[in-house]
Amino acid sequence: MNRRRFLSLTACALAMPARAATLSEWQGTGFGAALMLRLVGADPLHARRTFRRVEAEIEWIEAQFSLYRDSALTRLNRDGRLAWPSSDFHALLDLCARVHGATSGAFDPTVQPLWLAEARGGDLSVARDTIGWTRVKIAPEEVRLSHGQALTFNGIAQGWAADRIAALLRADGYGDALIDMGEIQALGNGPNRSGWTAAIASHAGKTLREVRLTNRALATSSPRGTLIGSGQSHILGPSGQPPLWSTISVSAPEAAVADALSTAFCLMDRSAMEAALTEFPGARIEIVA
Repeated sequence: MNRRRFLSLTACALAMPARAATLSEWQGTGFGAALMLRLVGADPLHARRTFRRVEAEIEWIEAQFSLYRDSALTRLNRDGRLAWPSSDFHALLDLCARVHGATSGAFDPTVQPLWLAEARGGDLSVARDTIGWTRVKIAPEEVRLSHGQALTFNGIAQGWAADRIAALLRADGYGDALIDMGEIQALGNGPNRSGWTAAIASHAGKTLREVRLTNRALATSSPRGTLIGSGQSHILGPSGQPPLWSTISVSAPEAAVADALSTAFCLMDRSAMEAALTEFPGARIEIVA
């Protein structure tokens, strides 16, 4: 079990008190991982209808952002351009630009060629020459990459999915839910009315801290939690900088923000992290280890 799945499933397990309100649970797959959703006090028929809507939403998100199947993202990477991207695709690009700016470039989705070169033993110097978010051309009618570029949204898409599912649930009348799309989004106060409890663990599985979440998201990144190639961290510095920390956990009102910041913060010192947080009201660091 990889680092992300361990943390997510730990959060779900700890969210279950000994005597809880009635829970309706859905489990599925997406984004290359197992997914989970728990609804508090839901009517069973209403819950089943909601779960079908959740599955359709996940299918749409994967059709936009997945690297594991044919998607708008894989077509962009293959062709170097994507005509008339969806409003969701543009919205995620906008958030990527915000985080890129706030983190002075530490968050950069153009690291995908470097990731592939590390994983497959390719030419790292050639891959590094393609990196640069500001070289991506974004217009309403088209997204165009510079020669050799490719994007990855693996540091933000699962948080984005959690936010989208949260919006769906709120619109469907749910006020209490735990959403695990690889990153955690907690709605309401949970089954015991005191918040959802989530564990923050190291890449080795040691619990570092427990936090309570109410209408709040949590994302944790551990550079050594997933290794690629000959033992390289899966979190790659766009300027060649190595990770400075073993575990970073960020909470925020939006899971996509928490996801992206926890990824970038692995490459940043504390003062740079604090400066970035000022651009995202409500976001805070839960663990730096």
